[in-house]
Amino acid sequence: MFDTILLAVDGSEHALHAAGVAANLAKAMNSQTLWVAVAYGPIPSFLGEPNLQEAISARLNESEQILQQAVEAMGPLASDVQTELLEGDAAESIIEVASTRNCDVIVMGARGLGRLTGLLLGSTSQKVVAHAPCPVLIVR
Repeated sequence: MFDTILLAVDGSEHALHAAGVAANLAKAMNSQTLWVAVAYGPIPSFLGEPNLQEAISARLNESEQILQQAVEAMGPLASDVQTELLEGDAAESIIEVASTRNCDVIVMGARGLGRLTGLLLGSTSQKVVAHAPCPVLIVR
């Protein structure tokens, strides 16, 4: 049923909990592939050199650490685990990967935004749920 799962992580406690849920789902569904993706915001080019390269390196290192934490939280899996780093708006990047990789479900953590903040700004999870090409499982 869910041959390809996309786990979107951001390093939060909810995201790490979602990693465990995605792993259990992959095991239960005998999923072929589990994609783990981290999206980070674009780095402004006005920083100039060498600041721009330092900012890019720092952002990539942080994102790779988040990926590693998520993979460790999932434990050993029979599924093929693939990772992806994405630059851009988190919700748009997650939706794009889900479409490109033909994912059957997206698993992601819920952020702890208050009702008013979520209502005014909209959260990443709300945007993904509204526009995803497949079902979305939000983990608290």
